[in-house]
Amino acid sequence: MVVETLERAIGNQAHEPEAADALVGSALNDDDREFVEHWCVQVGTRADSGSQLLGLAGLCLGHVARRFGHLGDEALALVHSLAARADVDSADVDGRAIDGLDDVRIFLHLR
Repeated sequence: MVVETLERAIGNQAHEPEAADALVGSALNDDDREFVEHWCVQVGTRADSGSQLLGLAGLCLGHVARRFGHLGDEALALVHSLAARADVDSADVDGRAIDGLDDVRIFLHLR
């Protein structure tokens, strides 16, 4: 159900609210780190500019870092990229991506 919800929302803003719930719910509750990380990366790389899901993907990667103490290289690069985009233009990616990067830095002990 999560996969279908996220796939439906990528590129279709009408479905973003339920996708946001699914992504956050997975990031906070799913015990399969690789699954959650994969879908955060999918959403964070495929959603359109200005989609609320972009910032949320970054924030959710921060949750993954907090819960599991690890992020793969692709997810780590994405959270940095999303935060940089948010810093440049909050209409492109909202500030939750910056919050996600802050969490990643704290919980993975990065600078």
